[in-house]
Amino acid sequence: MDTKELLDPELRSMASGPFLPELTDETIADIRGVMADQAPELNDPSSKGVYRKEIFVSVNGQPDVRCLLYGKLNGQEDASGYLHIHGGGYLFGSPEGSDPMNLHLASILNIVILSVDYRLAPENPIPAPLDDCYAALGWFHENAAELGVDPERIGVGGESAGGGLAAALAIKARDEGEYGLCWQQLTYPMLDDRTGSSQHYGDPLVGEFVWTRELNQYGWSSYLGNAERTAPQVPGRLEEFRGLPPAWMFTASLDLFRDENILYAQNLMRSGVACDLVVYPGACHAFQRIESAAISKRYREEFVSSLKRGLKCG
Repeated sequence: MDTKELLDPELRSMASGPFLPELTDETIADIRGVMADQAPELNDPSSKGVYRKEIFVSVNGQPDVRCLLYGKLNGQEDASGYLHIHGGGYLFGSPEGSDPMNLHLASILNIVILSVDYRLAPENPIPAPLDDCYAALGWFHENAAELGVDPERIGVGGESAGGGLAAALAIKARDEGEYGLCWQQLTYPMLDDRTGSSQHYGDPLVGEFVWTRELNQYGWSSYLGNAERTAPQVPGRLEEFRGLPPAWMFTASLDLFRDENILYAQNLMRSGVACDLVVYPGACHAFQRIESAAISKRYREEFVSSLKRGLKCG
């Protein structure tokens, strides 16, 4: 079957050509450079009544972690906090790539957003990326009063690898018992290193577009290195789900991560953790990049409403 025919007609442009050139340890720096050159200029946040600040955070003597901080220009009281983690297969990306959405959220909700520029693989395999996110969470809690944030209403979210790190951070925060999280906003999260391997090929109808089995295996091997493949770094291998924060998860019917996302949501629900799961039909990984598509508009609306509900933004 030609899986392109299964794509929503408004998304079929995503099936044209490979998402990335050949990806190896030798080419990754050049690919990052091309992505940086193609990135659009950042908009002036003051036009939306919000600020964007580059800050560097550190907790317990860990290395400084670069972040982008967003909030209302006129200050905030009793705001919710949202720790955002960008996607990119653990290999690419930066907070700037999510700037339009974070500016939008900061402008329409009573929310302060901290977006983490975590270290990337393969140069920085585990535990570096998760350590950076945990440091950012610690800073968020320790500075909540100054930011006007209720520390009981800090949640975490991300897309793809960022969603995987968000899930991993929720596990680590539960296990450490040091900093709380009230919500997980997981957008087609990258959760399980086994997906797409020769032993776990899965449904042949998924994973043809954008993020393929080959890219997934390279991303995971770069991220994990020779380390043991266990939770929290690999959330899909988690055995105990009780005590995790409520979650909103969405995936797409043609996304490589569809089945691991559905299984993770089922495990949350079986453990008594509240979880909403949405599977968008005819959609593939990163489909919301086609902003004009009706299904992408539906996603944005549901994303905002669920985040508002989960963080109790008022």
